Amino acid sequence: MIIASCIITLQLDEVFSLKEKRRILKSILKRLPQKFNVAVAEVDHHDVWGTAVIGLVTVGNDTARLHSQLQKAVTWLENHRPDVPIADYEIEIFS
Repeated sequence: MIIASCIITLQLDEVFSLKEKRRILKSILKRLPQKFNVAVAEVDHHDVWGTAVIGLVTVGNDTARLHSQLQKAVTWLENHRPDVPIADYEIEIFS
């Protein structure tokens, strides 16, 4: 079994309240698992308005497929949520 994870840091420059941040994250955290069969959660900066850190994780038997799946999730986020720019992301594979 291979475990793949991706940590994504989102830059929320136009967010000025935690309520607004939660609204944006709720949408993202709902869509990513539906489209890419990954588990998703906010993993850091819970009480910071302008930044969000989300983690994605998936498991399987093929390292290349898992990496591709997480890369597609990042690309989808960049293309479908231009209002939430990605400041940084890192994909790790654990076997």
